[in-house]
Amino acid sequence: MSWHRGTLVGFDLETTGTDVESDRIVTAALVRLDPDGTVAEQRTWLLDPGVVIPEQASAIHGIGTDHARKHGARAASAVEEIARAVAEVLCSDVPLVVMNARYDLSLLDRECRRYGLPSVEERVGGAPSPVIDPLVIDKHVDKYRKGKRALQALCDHYGVTLDRAHDATADAVAAVRVVRRMGERHRPVATLPPEELHALQIRAAAEQSASLQAYLRRTTDPAAVVESAWPVIPRMR
Repeated sequence: MSWHRGTLVGFDLETTGTDVESDRIVTAALVRLDPDGTVAEQRTWLLDPGVVIPEQASAIHGIGTDHARKHGARAASAVEEIARAVAEVLCSDVPLVVMNARYDLSLLDRECRRYGLPSVEERVGGAPSPVIDPLVIDKHVDKYRKGKRALQALCDHYGVTLDRAHDATADAVAAVRVVRRMGERHRPVATLPPEELHALQIRAAAEQSASLQAYLRRTTDPAAVVESAWPVIPRMR
């Protein structure tokens, strides 16, 4: 059976910003969807990130500093739970669907490092796999389509409803439903075993980064460097 017709688990983070090296997790969701598309199981977390949540971030996901401090779990214990839960999914060989995995999985990696916890990579004994990233796949199968590639844009393009954008649970569910539609629409992707699809995304993500880097160097920034690693950016030494 093709991967898009089987069980999939969506993962999403909402955070304090966009820098994987310095920003923190505010909310997280891990949602298992059965082959018929129904939500079979979900886990969610609200963290006190230990820092002030910038107003720009709060405006996106709706969680302010006071709310997180009052109702959020201690960051270190919550990060441990999140990393352990993600590792358990990967060890079960169920594909993990993560929109823009390069960001979410790298930030989770840095949070583990921040609190002296084993990373997902250390827990599974290698790079997190199999991961399915709707952003990378969409750019691979439809590279010349104009317009945005954010989750809401992909939902619109593939006919998936997203009522609560930037809610971690809603985004995780939507990402799974988007990749299912991708599998239905793009058979060459759907017929790949998850491990081969993962390997294809590593190559595709590197090609996409190289293309963007060349464009930026040609148009706006001659010294631009665009990260090529996927799904986790290597830690800076």
